[in-house]
Amino acid sequence: MADQSSANADDANRERTDQLTFQDPATRYPVISPPEQDQPEPGLDEKLQPKADRGEFSYRGTGRLEGRKALITGGDSGIGSAVAIAFAREGADVAINYLPQEEPDAHDVKRIVEECGRTAVLLPGDLTDKAFCESLVTDAVAGLGGLDILVNNAGKQIAAKSLEELPDEQLVETYAVNVLAMFRITKAALRHLQPGSTIINTTSIVAYMPPEVLVDYASTKAAINNFTKSMGQQLAPKGIRVNAVAPGPIWTPLQPTDGQPKEELPKFGQSTPLGRAGQPTELAPAYVFLASPESSYVIGETLNVNGGMPTP
Repeated sequence: MADQSSANADDANRERTDQLTFQDPATRYPVISPPEQDQPEPGLDEKLQPKADRGEFSYRGTGRLEGRKALITGGDSGIGSAVAIAFAREGADVAINYLPQEEPDAHDVKRIVEECGRTAVLLPGDLTDKAFCESLVTDAVAGLGGLDILVNNAGKQIAAKSLEELPDEQLVETYAVNVLAMFRITKAALRHLQPGSTIINTTSIVAYMPPEVLVDYASTKAAINNFTKSMGQQLAPKGIRVNAVAPGPIWTPLQPTDGQPKEELPKFGQSTPLGRAGQPTELAPAYVFLASPESSYVIGETLNVNGGMPTP
């Protein structure tokens, strides 16, 4: 009987959070007060408390990416995993990149993608390695049989109370993962992308509202906005669209792996006009829109998904 009650509760929860169901956005998900917790970088979705919604039960596809082939960096957890799941539900095959330590999360995403009847290609490796960035694209093309969507999503975020306390190695790694890898992977992908292809970069609300403890991370996100607008102009004549998504406070493993000061976690996301943190699956429709032909006249755009936080 207890098992049946649990199943009924799960069904009710899935109905409440379905992205195609009319609902109050303020109450679609509860306000979370995450306990102070710590995970070693890069962190795992499977150890996140409370659990995040990546869309396994709440995202329903409508066939908007049928037959497309996508490479997603940081696709094992958080926003990247939600995008991978949504793309698969929309009919795309996906290759996901992640660090070897994130293997458990990656295999879970692979399971979900394959349950959707789509191909999932796992490509572990370190994006700070220039050679790997180039081989990543080659391996994705080989595994998928082509490439027409690139999502530069992987990111490194570590809070530091002051510039004096920001280690040089952290500064270098943050720029290597967030900016240099984006340049290198995009450059390698251009050999394969045909007219109609799309590139989507993950920036952040902190590009406009930089917290004092995220000086390095916030500056990389501003750089991603700039890269998106420059490349949007450069590639538009070739029929390749470049856009970005700017998440607000989204509950992912990035936060308890020192992405936020530990004492700030219980209030995470509660300062937004909606009064709550976002869930990864709430980002997915933005990426689907920018990847689909529906957005054919959208180029160089930064689409903000942040619970109502004002942006320029």
